[in-house]
Amino acid sequence: MHLDVIQSLSIAGDSSKANDDRTGAGHAHAWVIDGATDLGEPGLLGNRGGAAWIAAEADRAFAAAPEDGSIEQTCRMVFEQVAARFTEQRTREPESWEIPSASFLAVAVADNVVDCAWLGDCAALLIRDGEATRIGPQRDIRDDETDLARSVAHHGLGSIKRAAPVLDVLRQARSRPGRQVLGIDPAGAEQIYYSSQPCVAGDELLLMTDGFVAVTDLYRLIDQAALPGLLTNDGLSDIAARLRAAEAEDAECMRWPRFKQGDDATAIWLRVVA
Repeated sequence: MHLDVIQSLSIAGDSSKANDDRTGAGHAHAWVIDGATDLGEPGLLGNRGGAAWIAAEADRAFAAAPEDGSIEQTCRMVFEQVAARFTEQRTREPESWEIPSASFLAVAVADNVVDCAWLGDCAALLIRDGEATRIGPQRDIRDDETDLARSVAHHGLGSIKRAAPVLDVLRQARSRPGRQVLGIDPAGAEQIYYSSQPCVAGDELLLMTDGFVAVTDLYRLIDQAALPGLLTNDGLSDIAARLRAAEAEDAECMRWPRFKQGDDATAIWLRVVA
């Protein structure tokens, strides 16, 4: 079995800043990566921010993964390569809150099975005969971040330049031990979640970073059950347009508490082929 790419899309939340998402696909595996937003100025890794750096390095590692390896082997290799590159490229010892990290979700297909691996809040759907089934993390995974944003909303949300109390809260959250993320420690691969589902030729897969899946999970603009029909009729760009329009109408992030007006939004839509 292999994967055909139908469409992919990746748009920055702020066109003046780097897009910290990545997506890609090989013969039988695909991935999305969402670098955790930088909470300080670049410098640890030269002129590039840590979020863009880890997204790019992980993307390169997934792209180089052998097609005949298991998804577990692929993910371990990605963790090892990211860790090695960080050791090579860092300019100094990092503060705990500036250590690069990312969410990711990867899939691989073989022998009528789709294997899924993830850490963080990227999402995926398996679509068959117009019906969408969630694979990977479930939709409530963003609740903690929404609650955190709500707790500091009185300081102002959505601004490019964050208020000092908001930045402090974010740095404290980023520094907490035990975060389950793609990071610079190869041992982090031991925390990866895995699942497997039967698949058949003609099934479709939709992989999304949290900025894209917000259209169903955070904003509830579209019901998950309606996504397959919208994809067929209008594609990813129409869904992204609805997403950005809603965010623009809630520029102060009050209706939907969040730390920036628009997040980087990335999706890849694929078909399983025999």
